[in-house]
Formats: sequence, structure tokens, C-alpha cells
Amino acid sequence: MIVPKLQNQKTLTELVQEKKGVSQSIDFYKIFRVFLSRWYWITGTVALALFGAWLYLWYTPPIYQTGASLKLEDSNPNLGTNAGIVASQNYNYTDKIQAESFTIRSNEVIANAVKTLDYKISYYLKGRVRTTELYPNVPFVIEILKQDSVNFSRSLYTVTGKDEQHFELSTADNEDKKTTYQYNAIINIGNMSFRIKDKIPVKSTYQFKFNSQEDFIGRAMGGLNIGEAARFTNVMGLNQTDGNAVFAADILNAIMKAYVKYDVIQRRRSARQTVDFINSQLGFIDTAAGKSGSTLASYKARNNMLDVSSSTSMTVGKLSDFEKQKTELNLKQLGIRQLQEQVNSNKSKIEIGMDLDGEINSGMGTLVTQLNNLLASREAKLSQFNNDSQPVRQIEQQISNVKAGIRNAVAGMLRKNEQTIRYIDSQIAGVTQKMSTIPQKEQNFVKLQTNFEVNNKVRSYLSEKKLEAEMNAAAIVPGASIVNPAYPSYYAISPNSSKAYTTALMLGLASGFGLILLVRFLNPYIYDKETVEGLTHTPIIGVIRKFPDYIDQDSRQALSLSKPKSVFAESVRSVRTNLSFLASHKESKVICITSEVSGEGKSFVTINLAGTLALIDKRIILIAADLRRSKLHKAFGNDNKKGLSSLLSGQASLEEVISHDEVHHIDFIPSGPVPPNPSELLHSATMKELLLKLEQQYDYVLVDTAPVGLVSDAIPLIRNADINLFVIRSGVSQQRAANIPERLSREYGLSNLAIILNAFGDDALYANYYTTDYSRGGGNSTYYYSDYSGYSGSGYYDDENRKWWMFWKKK
Repeated sequence: MIVPKLQNQKTLTELVQEKKGVSQSIDFYKIFRVFLSRWYWITGTVALALFGAWLYLWYTPPIYQTGASLKLEDSNPNLGTNAGIVASQNYNYTDKIQAESFTIRSNEVIANAVKTLDYKISYYLKGRVRTTELYPNVPFVIEILKQDSVNFSRSLYTVTGKDEQHFELSTADNEDKKTTYQYNAIINIGNMSFRIKDKIPVKSTYQFKFNSQEDFIGRAMGGLNIGEAARFTNVMGLNQTDGNAVFAADILNAIMKAYVKYDVIQRRRSARQTVDFINSQLGFIDTAAGKSGSTLASYKARNNMLDVSSSTSMTVGKLSDFEKQKTELNLKQLGIRQLQEQVNSNKSKIEIGMDLDGEINSGMGTLVTQLNNLLASREAKLSQFNNDSQPVRQIEQQISNVKAGIRNAVAGMLRKNEQTIRYIDSQIAGVTQKMSTIPQKEQNFVKLQTNFEVNNKVRSYLSEKKLEAEMNAAAIVPGASIVNPAYPSYYAISPNSSKAYTTALMLGLASGFGLILLVRFLNPYIYDKETVEGLTHTPIIGVIRKFPDYIDQDSRQALSLSKPKSVFAESVRSVRTNLSFLASHKESKVICITSEVSGEGKSFVTINLAGTLALIDKRIILIAADLRRSKLHKAFGNDNKKGLSSLLSGQASLEEVISHDEVHHIDFIPSGPVPPNPSELLHSATMKELLLKLEQQYDYVLVDTAPVGLVSDAIPLIRNADINLFVIRSGVSQQRAANIPERLSREYGLSNLAIILNAFGDDALYANYYTTDYSRGGGNSTYYYSDYSGYSGSGYYDDENRKWWMFWKKK
């Protein structure tokens, strides 16, 4: 039987239970070392990011921007030339600039600007990385002989000089098909005919394409930006961005000139309409006046009439005045009808003609200005939202309300004008009634005389209005003037090299740090002792360092401890020292060594513990109790034909299965052939008797068992052992393994479990960012042990890792 432990001897579990909770604090130096340990990851990600930024800058065509400014006149272009009305307007420059920006961006203005440029052919220089537009340079002249105005090929043509007389031509759709042409030869391709007149340098490659006006309209609109040059000013700032700096400046200047011209044309439209109407009326009046004059002269000659009485003359004068007033009212009626048509036609801008000067009150002018601003705002909203969106519906409702007010005002003007016309008609009818009282001969003469004078007065009045309209049209000046024209700017706004490299540097650093954090987050394994200390209260009796050299499959060099002054050998001796304090009341100790799964180094630890114990003249026997997959026999060069399984099954005696290693002074019992019932054999009384017998002959009986996380073979051995060592291997054991010793203690009533940390190194990547504070007690600090990290350069070990900066130190 196993000797019972002393009653006054406290067990390991009792010692642990008396301790407080583990005290751990954040160690910022450890956090720094985590990232420093993989500095080459961070360097690599930064290098890749910077290389990506370099590729981006190399392959991305530069974008240039040029600017110009327009000054809008202070007068309100919506209210004609009436100075009194203009002075009463509280005009908002921001709204005005916004409204005019839509006019500048209109297809008509942009199309007129494109017409002034040489847009029909674009030339490009083909490079290895990217293709560069050559505008405004023309490397060779292409003469277009025939071209469909709409349906022609817009493919990119590649032309290469072959010799002094010939060149090769291909299209982007079929680059492999190259056709050779002579210079000045007619080329029929892409629904058009053209010829190349100038010679291309031999082996030089260019590209060109044919454009329509619409192609450049989209290009110009896409890069045009308009806004206020400064707050509360009537200066408009225009910017044009494009891949060609010269084109950006040329198209922006052309757009400003086209806008100024368009604005003058629009301002003169009302005057032109008035002049056209007067011309049409003058043609009729001239004919009528000539006919009425001839008729009057003929009548006077036939009837020998020289003149009429004074009263009759006054009647004729009144009638002429009334007819003149009626003509003026008809002109105003035309202007009112034109304004009504503009409101009903849902135009983007409402203009009041000069015929209504003096007829528009300030309220009407304010409504027109407000309507124009709302129409401009609607255009801006439509560029951002759908027609059925809430913002557009709201502004449509506002436009409808303002239009209703304008319609009411226009209807009032129409009623007033029609009432005046009816009054004039009644006056004309009264005068005509008076004329019926005079003799028939004079009555006919008066009619002819009145008709003649009315026609002359109306003709004079229309001539005066025509001259006035023409003078007003001539006096109209543009509503905007160019303050600063655009000049080419060869400083690329995109891509920005400093911004690109800065962004790449930040992304590289973030990727490097993120990669380290991701690897740590996905890591389920144990790499440092602080992790174990934070997960369990089971005492740790030592940390075995990572073996310095390659370990062969049989672990022979580990058994020999070929480097006794290495850190590894010292860490094994530290475990040996702490073992002497476990079950110290017993002269002979049965030590069972296990782990959660295979590959955690329990056999490796068993061999090295046996070797170090043998060095201090202890009688050691090592039992390979893993009857399923034991490899210990290979370390001793045993064939494993007979072993523990043979002994427990009664097929061999103890003397037949024990092997003696004379070099290391270790006795060894191999596992033997794999039995069909390994668990039953280890539960047998023969196994207990074997341990009692060996305990009397040896100082230490080391039992290498099967992993407890895989099979239950080790449980009977663990329950009968004096000391149980649970091996946790760095980088192999998962974090759940640290909880197994406490579970075993609770489930089987064990009080002699301890942990050995195996193959722990100095890799800080997976190290925890906290440190255990033993000065406050608690945790599993029952035994002192060292992890032997941070002592490089102390001079005590042969296998110290000398850093590159330690070249000045002597070996």
C-alpha cells in the first residue's frame, strides 16, 4: 500500500485555496514588446502600402484644375430696365449666382463654347504605362473628307510610322489587325473618309480619335464647378478640372465668353420681339395710310372740298387720339400675354419685357424674382433627388403658390387693360355718333380725313416705339463681365503624392498592428505563464525552456542533456528542485506525468526529469504507461517487444521487461505491445502491486501516462501517485488545458496536482499584456520558479541569444 500522508501536512490544493485571487496588472512594456516582436510584419505592410501608393501614382493620370471669375452686374436681370423697380429689390447674390450657374451649365452655352475649340480630332501619345492627350499640339494633320454627323466610329486609332512613305493603322477594337497606308491616301473606315497628310516619325506611335460636339459637352460639364468667390459678393468663381491643363483653361474661357454672349442675347429678346411686332404693324399701317391718303385726295378733288369746319376738325382730332391710345393699349396687351405664356409654360426663367415698363409694381417684381430663385433651386434639387422625393415636392408646392400669385397679378393687369380698351372703344363710338349729325358729304369727308390722320398718328407712334426699342436693345450691356480669365495650371490636384504616401503609411501601420491583433485574437493556444496563472489556481512548479537544438524523433540528445550549461538544462533542474519539496515526507515518490492531448511533451519532460534526477545519484525508474501510443522505448533504443503490457497480462516477469541504461543510470520499463484492453490492465491490482514494489527499490518512480483529455487510462495511476504533474506546452496546449488540473482535483479528490510549463520561449507576440504581482500574494505562487526570460547577456548560460547590437561585448 502507499504510505498515507501525515495528518498535519497541508496538501497543495489546501495551500492554493488559502490564497487570495491572483493579482495581475497591465504591463505597458509588454504591450510594447508584443508589437516590437513582429516589427518586420509592420515594416512589411508599410512597405507594401507604400509600394501600392507608388503604383497608384505611377498609373493614375494626373488631374489639373484652373480657375476664373465672373462679376455679375448689380441690376436685376429679371425686371427690365426700370430703375425704380430695380432699386426696390433686395436681391440675394447667393441665389443669383446659383440661378446663373444653371444657365452657364446649360447645353446651349456649353455647346456654343465647344464650337470655338478644335474638338473634331483628339491626339494621344501612347506610352508604356499610360496614354497622354497632346491637346493643343497637333503632331500630324488629319484631313476629314467625309463624315456622318452622328453615326461615325469613335474608336481609338493607333498609328505607327513605318517608313518615309507608309504608316500602319489599327483600331482599339482589333489591335492585331494592322493595315499599311501611304501618306495622303484616302482611308475609308468607321463610316467616314479621311487621310493623313503629315509624315509620322519612323517607329513612333500615336493614337487619335474623332469626336462629336456632344462628346466634349459631357467632358466640359463633368469638370465644371461654380460657386461664390466670396460671401456676400456678386463675384462668381468658376473651376474646371480635366486631365489636360491647357484644355481646362481653354474650355473655361470659352464657357465664360459664351455665357456673356448668351446673356446679352437673352436680355435683347424682349426688345427684338417688340421690334418684330412693330414692323409687322408698320407694314399694315403704311399700306393703310397710303390708301387712305389717296382716297382722301381723290374725294376732295371730286367734291371740290378744301377743308371742314372747326368743330368737325376737333372731332377728327379726338378720334385720332383715341385710336392712338387704343394702339398703345394693344401693345401692352401683347406684353401681358407674353408674360402669361412664360408663367404657364413652366420655363426655367421668367423675363419681363420692356413693353411693361412702368406697369409692374414692386410686389409683382418681387414675385417674379422669387419664382426665378425657386426655379433655380428646383434644378439643383433635381440633380440630387428624384421627381417624387419630398424636397422636390416641397419646392414644387412653393413654385405653384408663387405662380398663383403671379397669375392673379397678370389677370388683374389684363382686366385693367381690357377695361381701358373698352372705355376707349366707347369714346370712339361716341365720337362716331356725333359725326352722324353733320351733312353726308362732310360726314364722308370726315371719315376719310379721320382714317388718314389716325393711320399717320399710329405710324408715327409705332415708329417712335420702334426707335425706342432699338435704342434700348443697343443700350443693353452684358449682365456679367470676366474679371479673371483662366490660365493653364500644371500643378496636379490629383493624385496628391504626399497625401497618397501619408495615407499609405497610415494604412500600412494600421494593417501591421491590425494583423498582429488579429493573430492574437484568433490564437487559442497558451504561450506565456501569465495566461496559465490567470486561468487556474493549481501551482506551477517550473517552466522548462524551449530546447535549444533540433530534437530528433527519439529524443536521444534531450536524454543525454548534452548542454548542461544551457538555459534549457537549468530550467529542468529548477523543476527537479521543486519536486523535492512535493511529498517531502516520503523517501520514495511515485510521480505520474500526463497532459491533455498528445504532442504536449509529457514524454519529453519525463525523460529530462529522469536524466536530471539521475545526475544527483537518485535511483530512477521510468515506466511507459501509455499502452496505446508510447514512444519512450525509442529514446532508449528498446525494441518494445516486451514491456508493461506483457507484465500486467502475465506474459513476462518484472526482470524480463526492465531495461538498464548504464550511461545515464536510468532503469526503464517500455510499454510493450499494444493490448486490446489497456485501461483494464492499468486498473488491475497487478499495477498497484508493481508500483508498491518499485517504490521500495527506487527513489523516484516516473510514470509516463496517456493524455487524460483523450482516454481514461491514466486515471487509476493518477489516483495512486504521490505527485501528479500536468504538462502544458507553449503553442500546443489550448487555454482550456489550464482548467483540467482543477477539474481533476475536484472530480477525483486529488490534492497533489502541479503544472509544468514546457517549451516556453521568448516570443512576445502571444504574451499577455498583464503581469502577476506576487508581492500581494494570491494566485498559484506556492513555489518559486523562473521563466528565464530577459537574462540574455548575463554570462551564466552558453546558449545566450546575442543580439546584433551586442557586437561590442566579449564572448
